[in-house]
Amino acid sequence: MNINMPILIREEQPSDIDIIREVTELAFRDCPYSCKREHLVIDLLRKADALALSLVAISNSEIVGHIALSPVSVSEAKGRWYGLGPISVLPRVQRMGIGSALMNAALSWMQQQNAVGCVLVGDPKYYIRFGFTNDPSLTVEGVPPAVTLSKRLYPNEDKGVVRFHGAFTE
Repeated sequence: MNINMPILIREEQPSDIDIIREVTELAFRDCPYSCKREHLVIDLLRKADALALSLVAISNSEIVGHIALSPVSVSEAKGRWYGLGPISVLPRVQRMGIGSALMNAALSWMQQQNAVGCVLVGDPKYYIRFGFTNDPSLTVEGVPPAVTLSKRLYPNEDKGVVRFHGAFTE
């Protein structure tokens, strides 16, 4: 795949579900920090009607990436927060801007929804470029602060314990 090839980002369709599962499994197969059940998380979120947004990236008529957003609760929040993840890109086309395109589309969607923020668990070296930081006022029980990242989309004083959907721990 050429880095200059166009990438189409669109919402998932029912016919995409098996391919999303495969892309996610392949993307996390060799990741040392993977729980090896990221594809199941997406399925459980979908089954619980808790996928707020599910986007696919398409290049050359092939789904090559996926990103999921689901609502999260923050114990002392007045605004609406989302959890980001998993985000997956086929290994053979990683580092070609597909993940960035998915991230930017998801962040844009959250702004359109008037969400105040987004939380994720991931590698700070990757997510810092999108404005995610370690915010000590937002914590996830059982998750090291170094990999608990958030981005405030609008100024707010929300804080507290973040709870992701049960699909992440089932």
